[in-house]
Order: sequence, then C-alpha cells, then structure tokens
Amino acid sequence: MKNTSVLRAVALSSVIGLLLGGCGADGSSDDGVTTIKVAYQKFGSYTQLDDHLKQVKPDFEAAHENTVVELVPIEAVENDYATKLALMNQSAATAPDVMYEDTFRVQPDADAGYLAPLDEYTAKWPEWDMFYENAKNAGLGKGGKTFAIPMGTDTRALWYNKDLFAQAGLPVPWAPKNWDEVLSAAETIKAKLPEAIPMNVYSGKAMGEGASMQGFEMLLYGTKDTLYDTESQKWVAGSQGFVDSLKFIKDLYQGGLGPTPEQGLDKNVATVVATDWLPQNKLAIDLDGSWVSGTWIESGAAPWPEWNDVLGQAPMPTQDGQAPGATSMSGGWTLAMGEKSPNKDAAWDFIAFALNKDNSQAYDIAASQIAVRSDVSEDPDYQAANPTFGFFSEIVEFTHFRPATSDYGRISNEIQIAMEAVMTGQQEPQEAAAAYDKALVGIVGEDAITKTQ
Repeated sequence: MKNTSVLRAVALSSVIGLLLGGCGADGSSDDGVTTIKVAYQKFGSYTQLDDHLKQVKPDFEAAHENTVVELVPIEAVENDYATKLALMNQSAATAPDVMYEDTFRVQPDADAGYLAPLDEYTAKWPEWDMFYENAKNAGLGKGGKTFAIPMGTDTRALWYNKDLFAQAGLPVPWAPKNWDEVLSAAETIKAKLPEAIPMNVYSGKAMGEGASMQGFEMLLYGTKDTLYDTESQKWVAGSQGFVDSLKFIKDLYQGGLGPTPEQGLDKNVATVVATDWLPQNKLAIDLDGSWVSGTWIESGAAPWPEWNDVLGQAPMPTQDGQAPGATSMSGGWTLAMGEKSPNKDAAWDFIAFALNKDNSQAYDIAASQIAVRSDVSEDPDYQAANPTFGFFSEIVEFTHFRPATSDYGRISNEIQIAMEAVMTGQQEPQEAAAAYDKALVGIVGEDAITKTQ
C-alpha cells in the first residue's frame, strides 16, 4: 500500500517549490523587492478571509514600496490545513512569513518553533491598546509572550428554522431550558416533518476541531464536568459528563434525530449545512457558530436575503438547566509571524496593516465575527451590519475556551474518534469514553490526569 502521507508531502513540497520560484532565500529578488508569503486556509463556502486578504494585498503594496505580498491559500479542511502548514514550517525555504492560526494551535506551534514572538512590535504599536485583554490572551504562548494577533472571536448557539417550528407546532421564539427540551423538539420535528433533518451537531474525524469544539465540548461544558481542570492543571478522566455527551450524540445519530452518519462524516458537511440544508428548509436545528450568517449576507458566498426572517437563535442550555443555564464555546483565528521569516519587519507591517481598525472592521463584518477591538465593537456601522451580533455577543458571559496546552491537539483527535465510534454504532458511549480515557493516559501520563469517579 502506498504511503499517502508521504505522497501528500511530496506533492505539497512540489507546489510550494513552484510558488517560491524566482525568490531568493531571504524573500528578496535581484531588483531589491521584498516578498512576504502569507499562508491561510481557504475552504468551502467560507471565502471571507480569501476576499479580505485579496483586498488588503494591493492596499498594503501601495503603501509599502518595494514590498510584494504573495498570497498562499491552502484549500483544505481544518486538520489538513494544520498538517500542511506544519510541513511548510519545516524548512526556511518554504515557511511563510505570515500565517493564519487557530487560537488553540498558537501555543503548540510556538513551542514547535514555528512562530516568532511579537512583543517588541506590539510594544510600539499604539493600536494594541484597542484590543480587549481577554482577546490578547488568545495569542499568548509560554512565558506570557505574544505570538499571534486575534482577528475576531466567536460564540456558538442553536440556530433554528422558525417556519419549520411553526409547521410542527413548536414555540417561536424557542428557548429550551435543558437537553431534554432540545431533543424533544427534534423528536417533534421527526414526527411532524419527516422530510426534514431534525438537528445537526458536528461529529467525527472528518469535521476535525469543528466536531470537538462546537459539537462535543458544547455538550460537555454544559454538564457538571470539564475536559481540563485548570486549578490542578490536569486532564479529566472517568467523567460522567463525557459519557452523557456521547449519549447525546448517540441519540441524535442512532435515533434518527440527525443527519445519517454518512452525511455527518462528509468533510464538506458544514458547507452543505450553510448553503443547502438551512436555506432550503431541510434542517430544523443547527448547533453552530456565530459566523455562519457570513455566508448569507450580500457579500457572502451564498447570499440569502431572508435568512434573518427564517432563522432564530437560542443559547445552548446546560444539561439539566443548572446555573448559569446556558453554555457556549469561543475560539477564533489569528495572524502570526513565522519564526523562520527573513523579513520579520515587513511581516509585522503586514499584520498590523491587515488588522488595523478599518481592515479589522471590514473582516469582522464580512465574516460575522465578534469584534476583539473596542473601537470596532463600538462602531455604529459594525453594530448595524448584522442583526445577530448582539445575541452572540451577549452569550460571551457563558462561554468557555479550549485548553491552551500542547497536548490539546492530540486529545481533540481522540474526542473525534470517540464521537465517530458512537455516531456510527461501533461503540456504546461507556465503551468510547473508556477508550478515550485509555488514550488520554498514553498522551499525557497518569500523573497529568485527575479522575472524577
């Protein structure tokens, strides 16, 4: 059998080599022009970042003589994007000067030597004071150093189709108080509207971190348990909340309340949800992010003028309605500087330009991001741009963040494996949870684990 990982690596290296043709090792050419490479993810219906950077590029080049921006879009789902970015960072010849980084990967990538600290630049950047302190924390690595600048943040909640709810006799507006009320609504949709998919929760390895974070952790952090004990700085094993969260996934996928497992394991399912299932009234409830409406606005990939009339939003309730009554997860993406960049000053100039007030606001509006700059958040044009900004900003008070540790990426993968085993009926929730606990020991060791039972 051929080693597909090696083949992918060879193919990507060949592409990168072609992209870098004509440039010196220091990113400069014979005529004194400095080239900075900006690597970022481009996938599915979420084209807002690609559009944003294509606008920033000519504006930046016009303001910075003899500097050329080479955009390097990587068309891949999240896990594949991270793999390809890591491969690029193995060599100074292929490493980008600027890269798009998920907040949970900042610390491990900094530890791996891929990212350069930015403190000497932020100390001289007046606009740094406009960023909220908790947003600044998203870009921190070991020693409290800043390795990335946030572009925006997000929260997650339940999107529901008001027309389908009305047809099924369900209340609008909808405000479920616990998991039972969520599943009950899905069961009503199944009984009254059999052609509709009652509910979508992302699950399985194909969705990568989308399954772990906006699927599983949106459930787990609504139980009485957690993934990681921040006080003891230990990972949690033997958690009833972990088992209960997997049972929710089982009820959904094995109980006919969600997509079929085959549909759920399609790596393009998020695009299908945003461009087909929701706009075409095929899906009643979607556990998803604040950014989804960016697809439907006039400048989005699939404009849908009626989206705000058809869809409502409700906070995801806690398991039994226990305080604080609702839960959410927050993350977001950043721009970071490559440690191997030979043109760090130019790379910083690009980051600062791309994330100045005007450019940050343009991106946050287009991508339906929760603003991380106070001057953007308070701007009347930003506030008026999307009718859901207020709702998704309000649930920040209930939100949680993924553990910012170097182990998290591997642990997230084990969560996806457990979810997939349950959604496909290969394991019962207790079995999948036990397999996760065993894998957890292999990743972090017994001394880094606390048991709840």
